[in-house]
Amino acid sequence: MRIIAGSARGRRLFAPPGLHTRPTADRVREALFSVILPRLAGAKVLDAFAGSGALGLEALSRGAQTAIFIELNAAALKILRRNVENCRLPGAEIVSGDALRYLRHNKESYDIIFLDPPYGTGLLPRALTALKEGGVLVADGLIIAETATKEEFCSTKGLAVVKKSVYGNTALYYLEGE
Repeated sequence: MRIIAGSARGRRLFAPPGLHTRPTADRVREALFSVILPRLAGAKVLDAFAGSGALGLEALSRGAQTAIFIELNAAALKILRRNVENCRLPGAEIVSGDALRYLRHNKESYDIIFLDPPYGTGLLPRALTALKEGGVLVADGLIIAETATKEEFCSTKGLAVVKKSVYGNTALYYLEGE
C-alpha cells in the first residue's frame, strides 16, 4: 500500500496486523480522491477511525492544509505514527482517543471528514449522529463514509447522501449537510 499521488507519491504505508483494521484499497482511494480532488486544496480534514491513516495522508499529499487522525486501537496507533513519520507531510496531527467522543465534543470544524469505522460494529450510524450533534462539518463540507456493501446504510437527519459508489465489497457514501 502506497500514497497514490501528490507530494508524497509512492511513499509506503504500513497496515496494522489482524482484521480489526482494514485499510482502504488503493483502487478505492484512487476513485475517491478523483471525486473530491477539487475540494482538497487548503482543506481541513478529519480522518476518524484512522487506522493506518491512508485517507488523511493521501489528502495531505494532494494539498489538504491539515489532517487530524483519530484512532483508539493501540496497534493501529503505532502503525499510524509510523506512517505519519514516514510520509513527512506538514499538517498531520494524531489524536489517541475515541472518535465518537471527539465528534461530539470537539470545537473545530472540518471541510472533509472521513468515516471508516470497523465493519459490522454499528459505529457508522453513531458516528454520523455524533458528527451532526457536534457540528464539526463546515456548512459546505463533505463526509465520506466507508462501509461494507452488505451493511445497511442509514443516513442521519440533516445529512444527505449526494453520491454512492461501490467497489467490490466496499461502499462509499458522500454526504453533505442539508
